[in-house]
Amino acid sequence: MGMDFQTIKYEEYSGVATITLNRPSAYNAFTEGMNYEVTRALKQATKNDDVRCIVFTGEGKAFCAGQDLQGVDENTNHATFLRKRYHPMLKAIKETPKPVVAAVNGTAAGAGMSLALACDFRLVQPQAKFVSAFINIGLIPDSGFIYNLPRIVGYAKAMEISVLGKPITGEKAYELGLATEVIPQDEWDKQVEAFTQKLASMPTKAIALVKRYMMDGMHLDYQDVLESEAQAQRIAGLSNDHQEGVQAFKEKREPNFIGK
Repeated sequence: MGMDFQTIKYEEYSGVATITLNRPSAYNAFTEGMNYEVTRALKQATKNDDVRCIVFTGEGKAFCAGQDLQGVDENTNHATFLRKRYHPMLKAIKETPKPVVAAVNGTAAGAGMSLALACDFRLVQPQAKFVSAFINIGLIPDSGFIYNLPRIVGYAKAMEISVLGKPITGEKAYELGLATEVIPQDEWDKQVEAFTQKLASMPTKAIALVKRYMMDGMHLDYQDVLESEAQAQRIAGLSNDHQEGVQAFKEKREPNFIGK
C-alpha cells in the first residue's frame, strides 16, 4: 500500500484495516515514531472507501504499556508533548467515520488504556488488564482518559480507577461496561475476525452518523439532539443501504450493505 512502518504493522483485508502496535520487546510502549505512524495509518484507513472498520491490537503479550519513559526526562514539557504527539492521533480516532475496535490482547496501561478508551468498541481477553498507571508516577490520566472513562463507567468508578490504580481484568471490565466482549484466548483470532467482519458488513454510513451525533449529543441539550437526529436520519434515509435494508426486509432475506 506504499506505506512503510517501523513501529506498527498495517493491513487491509476484506473491509477491515488492522493496526498492530509492534514493539513487543517494550510491551508496545509508545514512542514518537509510533504516535506518528498510528496517525498516518488512521488517515490511510479513513481515506480508503473499501475500509469499513478499523482495529487496534498489540504484537506479543501486551496491548500497549503506555508511553515509553525512555523518551521523557525532567526537561519534558508535558503539555507540548501531548499536543504534538498524542492529540493528532486521538483526534484521528474520534473523527474517522469508521467504527474503531480495540482488540485488547494483553495489558493496556497508561496511554495504552487511553487508546483503548478512545475506540468505539473494546474486545478483551480474560487475562488482559486495564491499568491507570499515571498516578504511580505523579501524573494525571491523559490522552483523552479523563474525557472518555467517566462517559463509559460513570464519574465515581472513573475516580476509583484513575486514583486508586487497581488493575481491571477482562471479566471485570465487562461487568463495568468497559469491554464489549470477553473472548477466550483459544477463540481470540476467530472471534475478533467475526466481530470486525460483522461491523464491516453493516451500513457504514449509518454507523458514521451514529458515532458523530452520539458524540455531539453529550454536549447538546435535548431539543438540539432531536434536531440533530432528524438531520442525520434524513441523510441515512437517502443512502443506498437504507433502500437495500427496506427491500431485504420486504423480500425476507439478509441485506447486502455496501456502506454507501
